Amino acid sequence: MKLEKYFYSTDETLFLYEFTSRGRNGEIKKVIEYSKMNIENFYNLAFGDYDEISGEINDQKITNNGDSLVVLATVASTVYALQTNILILGFSLEEAQMLEHVCIAWE
Repeated sequence: MKLEKYFYSTDETLFLYEFTSRGRNGEIKKVIEYSKMNIENFYNLAFGDYDEISGEINDQKITNNGDSLVVLATVASTVYALQTNILILGFSLEEAQMLEHVCIAWE
């Protein structure tokens, strides 16, 4: 199954990605940032809304823009772009179940 995803832009390191969520609450800038971990060849994935004031990722905000599967498919597609091992922690049970659904549909 091919999942819809948003077009994203990235920097030359492939560690920072940006895209725009479009839904019932308008356009919302999203950011994905990978950072190296202390485990060789593993990276942390940080994701959330871009906070214009702080210039940081807000991973606590729940946008409810009605496009969560498209957003998660976009996030998952960046893992393929980075082509490495990703350790994803901190998801709620609901978020983990949605991510599992996206990964199964991706295959």
